[in-house]
Amino acid sequence: MDEEKEARPIGARPIGATEPVEGFEPKIIAFCCYYCAYSAADLAGSMRLQYPANVRLIELPCSGKTDPKLLLEAFENGADGVYVAGCMEGDCHFLKGNFRAKKRVHAVKKILDEVGVGGERLEMFNLSGSQGPRFAEIAREMTERIKNLGPSPINVRRGTIHRAPGVEAAAAGQGGGKK
Repeated sequence: MDEEKEARPIGARPIGATEPVEGFEPKIIAFCCYYCAYSAADLAGSMRLQYPANVRLIELPCSGKTDPKLLLEAFENGADGVYVAGCMEGDCHFLKGNFRAKKRVHAVKKILDEVGVGGERLEMFNLSGSQGPRFAEIAREMTERIKNLGPSPINVRRGTIHRAPGVEAAAAGQGGGKK
C-alpha cells in the first residue's frame, strides 16, 4: 500500500488535489490591514462588486500585527483557508508591518506543510485602499483555490465539512430539494 495514503486521515485528500468536493463551501478568513486591505474591501462593497460570502473579514490595525498563533488558531477553529491582506510593499503605514506579516505567513506556511494541512491554504496579498476590484478578485481566487483543495484535513478529522444548503440532506437521503 502507498505510504502517503496510509499517513493521510480517512476522507482527507492529498495536498494539491484538484477535483472539487461536491457541495463543499469553504470557510475562509481574511485578516485585513485597516488602512489598505480593509479599505479595499469597503470600496468593493461600495462598488457593489460580488465576491463569495464565505470570506470572513477580520480587521487589524496593521498586517504586521498578524501573529503566527492567530493564523494557526484560524485553522484550528474551522477555517479551510486563510489569507492576510496588507498594504503595498514599501507603503505600510507602520513602515515595515507588511514585511513582518510576509515573513510570518511564510513561516506558518512551512508549519502547515509539516503538519499535513498544506501551506497552499494560507496566502499573503498586498493591496492599496483603492483596489476594491482586486480585493474581490482575491476573495474569488482564494475561494476557488480552497474549493479545489477540498476541506481542511482538520475539518475532515472532526467531521465538520461546510456544505452548501441542501447538500447534506441530499447526501443523507432526506431530499433537501423543493417539492
